[in-house]
Amino acid sequence: MIGVELRLMLRRRRVWLCWALLCALPTLVAILLAATRLAPPPGRGGAFLSAVVSNGQIFPAAALALVIPIFLPITVAIVAGDTVAGEAAAGTLRYLLVRPVGRARLLIAKLLSVAAFVLLAVLFVTLVSYVVGVAAFGFGPEASLGGAGAIPSLSGVELTPADVIARTATTVGYLALCMLALGAVGLFFSTLTDSPLAASLGVLAFVVASAALQPLDAAAAIEPYLPTSHWLAWIDLYRDPILWTNVREGALVQLGYIVIAFGAAWANFGTKDVTT
Repeated sequence: MIGVELRLMLRRRRVWLCWALLCALPTLVAILLAATRLAPPPGRGGAFLSAVVSNGQIFPAAALALVIPIFLPITVAIVAGDTVAGEAAAGTLRYLLVRPVGRARLLIAKLLSVAAFVLLAVLFVTLVSYVVGVAAFGFGPEASLGGAGAIPSLSGVELTPADVIARTATTVGYLALCMLALGAVGLFFSTLTDSPLAASLGVLAFVVASAALQPLDAAAAIEPYLPTSHWLAWIDLYRDPILWTNVREGALVQLGYIVIAFGAAWANFGTKDVTT
C-alpha cells in the first residue's frame, strides 16, 4: 500500500510541477542578484540574502527562507488536499476500500506519501539552490585564495563548510517536519469533502488564520501553539551557539499537530460512509 501510494505520487505531473516551481523562485532570485549585485542590506529583505553575494554556500538557507512563507505551504496544501478527496472525486475510493485494505492503513500510506513529497520538496530546493548559489557567487573570498571558504554565522562567528552542511541538513529535517504537520491537517480536511480544491483551500485558510493571529496581542496566550509561529525557528540553527530551545519547542508543536490532525482524520474517515 505504501509503495503504491509513493509510485502514484511520483507519477503525477502536478507533483513535479510543484517541485519545479519551488526550485524556480530561488533560481530567479540568484540570477537577479548575480546580474545586479544589489543584495538587500543586513536586516532587510529575506533572511541571508545580504550574505549570499559574497558566499554562495549560504544560498540554500536564503532559498528556504524564500519559499517557506507562501510557496511551500501552497504546494503542500495542493498535494495533501488531494490525498483522500481526490480518490472520492474520481470515484475510486469506494472500490479501493472494497479490497481488504484497512482505513487506518490507507490513511497512514497517504500521510507517508505526503511526507515523501515534503521531504523531497525541501531537498530539491536545498540542492538546486546550492548548485545555483555556488555557480553564481562562488565559495567566498577565502576559497578563492586557497582557504576553506569560511561562512559567517548570524552571530558573526565563522562556520566551516562542514558546519554549514550539518546545520543545513538539520534545517531540511525541521522544515520537512513543519510541512508534514501542515500535510496532516490537509489529510484531515481531505477526509471531510470529496473536493480536492475545497480541502486545499481549507489548509490555506488554516495557514492564513494562524499567520493573522500571530502578531495580535489578544492572541498572545495561543501564539506559542500556532504552527506558523515556529516555521522560522530553523534560522537559529545558523547562530553560534545554536539556540536549540526554539528549535525543540517548534518541533514539539509540529509533532502535536501531526498527532492531533491524523487522529481527527482517522476518527472521521473510520466512520465515513464512502458507498454513497
